[in-house]
Amino acid sequence: MIEVSDLSYEYPTVRALNGVSLRVIPQTITALVGPNGAGKTTLLRCLAALDAPYDGHVLIDGLDTATSPREIHARLGYLPDFYGLYDELSVRRCLTYAARAHGMAPSAAGAAAEKAAARVGLSDRMESPAGELSRGLRQRLAIGQTIVHEPRVLLLDEPAAGLDLGGREDLVARLGLLAQDTEAPALVLVTHHVEEIPPGFTDVLLLRDGRIVAAGPLELTLTAENLSATFGLPLVVERHGDRWSARAATPAPAASAPAPLPG
Repeated sequence: MIEVSDLSYEYPTVRALNGVSLRVIPQTITALVGPNGAGKTTLLRCLAALDAPYDGHVLIDGLDTATSPREIHARLGYLPDFYGLYDELSVRRCLTYAARAHGMAPSAAGAAAEKAAARVGLSDRMESPAGELSRGLRQRLAIGQTIVHEPRVLLLDEPAAGLDLGGREDLVARLGLLAQDTEAPALVLVTHHVEEIPPGFTDVLLLRDGRIVAAGPLELTLTAENLSATFGLPLVVERHGDRWSARAATPAPAASAPAPLPG
């Protein structure tokens, strides 16, 4: 579904990506993890055919982003880290208008809105104005708008950013359900935190300074060694069932010298 070959991207003062290659096949769900400035958002924008790489090639569903951006956008769902919603519109209208923007007829758009709402857990909020939703529910709505046209590839840029603990855990659970859906698109999710990797994700790509540190199956690749190299400090990585966590490795306290014997 996604093939990236030797991708490089330059801003006026910095090279954000340097020789990145990756492959995402159908039924794989990939977490893209790295520190601030690693190039994660730049890579996602190149995948979404929004930025043209300095060098290399990106194929989405067999189409080259350099020559077929319009066709790619029709097959793609992309949620940026900053997005806007029409607060005065109901959830139903937000989803329906998103479907119509992809060329669906009114009757088909209505059915697509219902399906998208069910997939993100908003079926009971269809008549609620978007502006009255909590931040977590707004994130769900934004994802619903992104998947309403049944994209072949879904790109999510830090969807849990800014959420409190409850909102984050709710969103992670929803994304976990989406990842396990047999109709789910090939999915790439950007995050800084391994705690935000939902259940059901299969692969991880670790990025630092525009280069890949490691990439592959989640269970084999998300190691303390790889994550420490990605973030530039010693880390401990732990698995808790189908979730992950990471923390700084603290050195053991130095043993205190024995007290001198009296006399």
